[in-house]
Amino acid sequence: MPLTTPARTTNRPRVQRPHSPPGGPRRFRVAGADLSASVAVFLIALPLSLGIALATGAPLQSGLVAAAVGGLVAGRFGGSPLQVSGPAAGLTVVTAELIQLYGWRTTCAITVLAGLAQLGLSALRVARSALAVSPAIVHGMLGGIGVTIALAQLHIVLGGTPQSSAVDNVLGLPAQLADIRPGALLISALTVAVLLCWPRLPGRAGRFSRKVPAALVAVAGATAVAAFAGLAVPRVDLPSWSSHALPGLPEGPVLGILAGVLTITLVTSVQSLLSAVAVDKLVAARDNHSNHSNHSNHSNHSNHSNHSNSVPRSRLDRELAGQGAANVVSGALGGLPVAGVAVRSVANVSAGAVSRASTMLHGLWIVLAALLLVPVLDLIPLPALAALVMVVGIQMVSITHIRTVTRHREVVVYAVTLTGVALIGLLEGVALGIGVAVAVALHRLARTRIALEERDGRQLLRVRGQLTFLAVPRLSRALHQLPAGSDVVVELDGSFMDHAAYETLSDWTAGHLAHGGTVETTGPSGVRIAEPGASTATAQTCCRPWTPWHNHQCEEPPDAPGKESGSPAPDGFRSSTGLQLARGIGKFQRNTAPFVRDELARLAREGQRPSQLFLTCADSRLVTSMITSSGPGDLFTVRNVGNLVPRPGEESGDDSVAAAIEYAVDVLGVDSITVCGHSGCGAMQALLGGGPDQPTSPLRRWLRHGRPSLERMASRRHAWARIAGRLPADAVEQLCLTNVVQQLEHLREYEPVARRLAEGTLTLHGVYFHVGEAQAYLLSEPDEPHGYDDVFTRVMPTGPRERVRAS
Repeated sequence: MPLTTPARTTNRPRVQRPHSPPGGPRRFRVAGADLSASVAVFLIALPLSLGIALATGAPLQSGLVAAAVGGLVAGRFGGSPLQVSGPAAGLTVVTAELIQLYGWRTTCAITVLAGLAQLGLSALRVARSALAVSPAIVHGMLGGIGVTIALAQLHIVLGGTPQSSAVDNVLGLPAQLADIRPGALLISALTVAVLLCWPRLPGRAGRFSRKVPAALVAVAGATAVAAFAGLAVPRVDLPSWSSHALPGLPEGPVLGILAGVLTITLVTSVQSLLSAVAVDKLVAARDNHSNHSNHSNHSNHSNHSNHSNSVPRSRLDRELAGQGAANVVSGALGGLPVAGVAVRSVANVSAGAVSRASTMLHGLWIVLAALLLVPVLDLIPLPALAALVMVVGIQMVSITHIRTVTRHREVVVYAVTLTGVALIGLLEGVALGIGVAVAVALHRLARTRIALEERDGRQLLRVRGQLTFLAVPRLSRALHQLPAGSDVVVELDGSFMDHAAYETLSDWTAGHLAHGGTVETTGPSGVRIAEPGASTATAQTCCRPWTPWHNHQCEEPPDAPGKESGSPAPDGFRSSTGLQLARGIGKFQRNTAPFVRDELARLAREGQRPSQLFLTCADSRLVTSMITSSGPGDLFTVRNVGNLVPRPGEESGDDSVAAAIEYAVDVLGVDSITVCGHSGCGAMQALLGGGPDQPTSPLRRWLRHGRPSLERMASRRHAWARIAGRLPADAVEQLCLTNVVQQLEHLREYEPVARRLAEGTLTLHGVYFHVGEAQAYLLSEPDEPHGYDDVFTRVMPTGPRERVRAS
């Protein structure tokens, strides 16, 4: 029964979720790193915002409005603290087409409606669904937009005017080359040269110079050359803010307006969410490197301090809501559509930003520049901005993305999407990409190879790939080529078999057995698996995995051996529990040992090579092999009361956990360590109900290793968690969750663990198992090489994917 102690409810105050830090409301403070990062992002965003506005044909001021709103509104209310939002190059083609069709005021209204749609999608909590789009389609869409942008801006670079489509721009290029404006070409060439060469300046001077963004240097240099040389090139002309155009009622066909709203909504949402995920990876890598440096140079106390200030991961539904609010405000103020921008976000992370203050300050600098630096901005040559945006468009056709999709055999999807977006249109190109992606998936699903051969007098039928109804005709034909009464081995190398294929194989197996033949079904390694034709009666004589579990025992037929009331018990097992143990061992020898004997013999010869150290509670209701679907040799398991990991040096004579960690990490070389807590944990109940005046006992001495979890839950510096969209049911469940996170922090303090984490050869995971629901929640992603915090950002349960996040 669960471990409990009498609760003390009279003198202990109720633990409540903290709402504010001690001493009253938290004052707005700006870290020095955020201030410097905001300046760096501002210097990049200013020229890019003007260039994107120029490329869309919108008023130039609209780019500044979108940049300011993206920083202030999306930065304040979004769910990705370090993502920087603003006018994005990926929206250039869409916005330009809307302006051409419906005018600027209607385009602003469409932006407002798209923002409202994003708010609605956020309320429906569908942000994660946007990540289900194939990366090949997303990269192809961005590549097609980049090609379209580059072709349009090339005309301005040469001193001309772009056409309305990529095809027209290509057809008009020969005439434009025959009518080059030398001044515009000189300014554009200078801008491109600085953009490409500035990041590659060598030596110490180069390292110092690269702190200034290349975009700012290129535009400033081109502006200075144009001014001093007196070149006659068109320049930025920011009209008075008093004449700034605001949105009006949408005018145009309803279907066209709805299509525009849908396009803006989808593009801004997908781009922002993908960018947020990318920013999380950058932040994780940066913080991981910083934590390791701090671990090697500072004390444990300083490590905890640095860790507690780590940047939380993105909350995608909140980020979608923040983008929606930003688009509503930007459209209402006459700005371009807003989305998360990877270039500015990368600059923000690289500059060392630690909170959303950097993003918001960058928006404030944009506002000040738009109000106070208009005379300076009016000196910028338009060809310089066009060259800047053209380079950005070319960079959107990423060689890294092409290599990635080629490695995953999706280059056809990428190429079709890119070509469709560039030649036909955004929605049409994406639709083509989705169609090709579905066709490729179906082709892979149907690509099943079936081969027949004879080996050692037995017929071997090899099936490579997934067995679906599409492969049933070929499977049936191959099965009926096997001689009647022969010994057959069916080797299945695939992860899926649908009902049609199962019925085909089952019916043939039953018929082959009836004609005196034998059938053995194996996996690719030769391990025997259950035959589809096995009879129900035969199957019921064995304890199938967890299906007939009842009252902690596998049910047996009434006439099973050992069930008779008078059956003698083996010597040494005269008690009821001893008889139960003997029966359990006997059933293992009879039903399970024949199937695992070969594998255990191999493990006996080669030694154990577990893939992970699994540290969990001693609670009898937790069956690790059942929860993890693992077998012999997979897990190196450590169980104790409360799944506790004592901090190094605090074991007080009990080194069993520390010894297991050292042996698993240094000797066995495990790849991961998992801490698994569970609902209704008796140790956590004892912690909540205990007090300092209780008598010392072995149990109490052990439970003191869980006091940091209790302090963490009561701390106002840590947010409480939601699990699967709800608050924890009670304080016990909250402490169970908090304890998993706290023990993961204790693990990182062990020298072998810290060393392997620094090498990138070890990962830490947290799992919470709800016993009553038989539901396992993964509280961290398996490939996240970073620390842990009270913010549970993602969960992958055994059923449909849900979300665990901070309240």
